[in-house]
Amino acid sequence: MAKSKIFKFLNSKRCTLLGVGPMSKNCIDAVIEIANEYDVPIPLIASRRQIDSISFDGGYVCNWDTKKFADYVLDNDKKGNVILSRDHGGPWQNNKEIDKKLGLERAIRSAKDSFLVDIKSGFEIIHIDPSIDIYSEPDTNTLLDRIYELYEYCFSISQRFNREIIFEIGTDEQSGSTQSLEEVDYVLNSIHLFCNKNSLPKPSFIVIQTGTKVMEMRNIGSFDSPIRIANEIPSEILIPKVLEVCAAYNILLKEHNADYLSDMALKWHPKLGISAANVAPEFGVTESKTLYQLLINQGLNNYAEEFIRISLNSNKWEKWLINNSKATEIEKGLIAGHYIFSNNEFIELKKKISIDLASKDIIVDDVLKESVKKAILRYLFLFKVI
Repeated sequence: MAKSKIFKFLNSKRCTLLGVGPMSKNCIDAVIEIANEYDVPIPLIASRRQIDSISFDGGYVCNWDTKKFADYVLDNDKKGNVILSRDHGGPWQNNKEIDKKLGLERAIRSAKDSFLVDIKSGFEIIHIDPSIDIYSEPDTNTLLDRIYELYEYCFSISQRFNREIIFEIGTDEQSGSTQSLEEVDYVLNSIHLFCNKNSLPKPSFIVIQTGTKVMEMRNIGSFDSPIRIANEIPSEILIPKVLEVCAAYNILLKEHNADYLSDMALKWHPKLGISAANVAPEFGVTESKTLYQLLINQGLNNYAEEFIRISLNSNKWEKWLINNSKATEIEKGLIAGHYIFSNNEFIELKKKISIDLASKDIIVDDVLKESVKKAILRYLFLFKVI
């Protein structure tokens, strides 16, 4: 159903679909409400760290496992516009696989177990991403072999449970640079030959590096840079050429890490022909910023400080800092805020906050959800989805 809905929608207007990371329950509810109010398709792109099967102890979002997350969305999405999507599915994409230092074979098997539950639970877009390897830096052919194995497996599972799924492929971690035409053509040709040989459906999306990369609370990639990057073809020149290659293989270009791009850069997405783009951390940070500012504005400074303290103690901000970062303690706390929304200590804090603000007729989650909706709508309008 998702496949026909997505392609019918994309064929009816020149737009860029927005994939939204399910950063919190408020973010999930915001997506459901917008998708139903405006009657537009919105993929909810869950990474394995955010949402995973019960055998992986779920994820940091609401402490939900895959089935619980899927059931919640499907039960509340009355018009069927929210498309459950697995983002970055593959080996070592869950922290447990890294912590246990699984070897390749076990990591692949673990990824398959995760995909199995995804497809059974109603996920309709499956992103196969083998770009992480905790032991080496595999070349493109090695990564393609891993895609083939997982691709064939996911298709067999979809057939067994009579599910139609959309495949999204990618072989590189986002670097903030653009990708060469030769590499894109080689990957697509290889996938094309593999699918033909094994009578498999072709992938619908390929993730291509367009010059986006999120660090701290900004996009440091070349896409939005007013300065030309040495030895790199500017995005506005490269992307039309990449799209020609994609058209030859009847596949759509998808961009990851579109967070924090300027209005002008976002307006260019549908003009350039980028079919879809993912945004995640920005919406989590939006909710954290809103909560912090609400507490400061209401004179609840002690609660604001406690929120930042809990967030800092999670150390989840560390991976987002640039070299020689000048981020303040408050900024670090806001970067990592969404990771602790399901932390027991934060839940107890939020109960106190909610009681205090309710006396002022302020419903905390209503305020937070509206701020996230506003941030999502910015993308949907600039992407011409709405």
